Amino acid sequence: MLDIGFIREHKDLIELGAKKKHISFDVNELLAVDEKRRSLLQIVEEVKAKQNAAGDAISQASPEERARMIEEMQTLKKTVEDEEEKLKEVMKEWRALMLQVPNIPDMSVPEGKDDTENVEMRTWGEKPTFDFTPKSHDEIMKDRNMVDFERGTKIAGFRGYILKNEAALLNVALWQFALDLLSKKGFEAMIVPSLVRKETLYGTGYLPQGEEDLYKTQDDMYLAGTGEVAAMNYYADEIVDTAKLPLKMAALSPCFRREAGSHGKDTKGLIRVHEFMKVEQVILCEASHEQTVKLHEELTANAEEIMQKLEIPYHVINVCGGDLGLGQVKKFDIEAWVPSQEMYRETHSASYFHDFQTRRLNIKYTDKEGKRRFAHSLNNTAVATPRLLVPFIENHQQADGTIKVPEALRPYLGGRESL
Repeated sequence: MLDIGFIREHKDLIELGAKKKHISFDVNELLAVDEKRRSLLQIVEEVKAKQNAAGDAISQASPEERARMIEEMQTLKKTVEDEEEKLKEVMKEWRALMLQVPNIPDMSVPEGKDDTENVEMRTWGEKPTFDFTPKSHDEIMKDRNMVDFERGTKIAGFRGYILKNEAALLNVALWQFALDLLSKKGFEAMIVPSLVRKETLYGTGYLPQGEEDLYKTQDDMYLAGTGEVAAMNYYADEIVDTAKLPLKMAALSPCFRREAGSHGKDTKGLIRVHEFMKVEQVILCEASHEQTVKLHEELTANAEEIMQKLEIPYHVINVCGGDLGLGQVKKFDIEAWVPSQEMYRETHSASYFHDFQTRRLNIKYTDKEGKRRFAHSLNNTAVATPRLLVPFIENHQQADGTIKVPEALRPYLGGRESL
């Protein structure tokens, strides 16, 4: 959410931001409703002031005057009630529109309508060449009794799966590896809830726009699609200790996504599933664009270090305006090479939001001048499984059917060099 004062003063920027993100939003409609809201607020305040003044005068009036003034007070009371009811309805409309205001993308965000126009920044690693016929991850895992899609579907429905044997161990090893690496870099390791209140999703920007991709319970609770939701809400409605900024969290959690709109996409294997595990990097920092950009690079570097230690070839892309979310100012994606598909597939997304989320969540700190300010927020994936198993297994497959374990991961798999 942006500040309404900023929106009033920078209407053109909001329009340009919506255009760059290819988001349909009428800022003039919001400003018209805002003007109505301000007018009603002024009327209510003026009538209440008259009420207060009349109340003071009644106590000093004669009996004859008092009767007349009490009658006038009743009229004022009815006026206040009527205007407050109008204000209540206008506030509903105003809040709904405020939640639709897109954040303004950074100038360095490329132009583009969708993910086909994202821009490659750099690549790392050599794409593997095989002296045997390589297999896809699902073929390898089925041959090795590492996955069961049929029984997974029987239990959980479409896109259901069960990881078994070495795949289960590999999954846990990747979480431990990521948490260990981030802990050494000053991130606070957390295991956070997936079952969350509606307000947490409004605060992080996943509602109202993303509701179709969320699972909802009968108790009006939701299953979050990322640990970012709970980690960000950890400090909601708090004034954080400025001396502790930046606050860095590594949040492990189950994640759930309906994958609405992805019918027919990635129906085989583990690329796109409804239930998965993720270690998410989340940072809160001072309201400084320079520091935010620096920390954005740090988050991306952490994810790249993980991929390099896992010896998985990848490239980093600068995400174009049309592929940014409502609240994102800028985003880098890391996409890993998947040999069976002969293409890169997304494994990490590093984003920053400035105060878009923290304004909604009311997370503040006190700056050097003693002024309360909304913090800035950033996040990025560390590891998301089972998706990361796809490039891991395919890039490390060996001619004898085994899977090579990179040196950095061996301590988390009992020293094993292969699976």
